Amino acid sequence: MYYKLSDFIFDWNYESESTIKVLSNLTDESLNKKVHEKVRTAGRLAWHITTSIGEMVHRTGLTFETVDEQVPIPASVSEIVKSYKQASENMIAEIKSKWNDETLMKEDDMYGETWAKGKTLGILTTHQIHHRAQLTVVMRLLGLKVPGIYGPSNEEWAAYGMPAQE
Repeated sequence: MYYKLSDFIFDWNYESESTIKVLSNLTDESLNKKVHEKVRTAGRLAWHITTSIGEMVHRTGLTFETVDEQVPIPASVSEIVKSYKQASENMIAEIKSKWNDETLMKEDDMYGETWAKGKTLGILTTHQIHHRAQLTVVMRLLGLKVPGIYGPSNEEWAAYGMPAQE
């Protein structure tokens, strides 16, 4: 739950940059590979992260250019990254122009529940983190490099000349 827009924007900027790092380490070839029948593909996860920005925030009454969740998953990582950046930047611009700290206490119908806008922004942020974490596991299983988010990844420890943490 956010009570100050500046806190959300600060958090979102960090998380958004982290998501871009992860998405950018995907390959076009990896997007449609299944690692398990009950696990989404890397492309599906990346696209879900991207389309959820507009899907969730539009429910609060904000309107901005984004990608509809019904649009098929692009075949290229560069298109996914471009769409993610656009949705993220457009959302932040719209929030900055239309909301203030008091707006965060106003409530909306969200998926059959009543959420304050500040709660919606908190859930949007943790939703992105959750699916980004799933994506990093899929990336590992596909043999892709995973960037560090809250600390060094296995590959980054090696680049530092240190053993990876257990």
